[in-house]
Amino acid sequence: MTVEEAVKTLKEVNLELQIKNEPEDYNKKETIIKEQLPKKGIKIYEGTKVIATI
Repeated sequence: MTVEEAVKTLKEVNLELQIKNEPEDYNKKETIIKEQLPKKGIKIYEGTKVIATI
């Protein structure tokens, strides 16, 4: 999933995306998320930040 898709998906369920070691200049439409915490399928509370590695 791209960063842009992740932001949209997480916003729909009241979650935030935080990019670990986020570069200053990158294309959110093309950059793919390699890993995330918490992992997919883990139940979390609304407003929680999902930390992604790109």
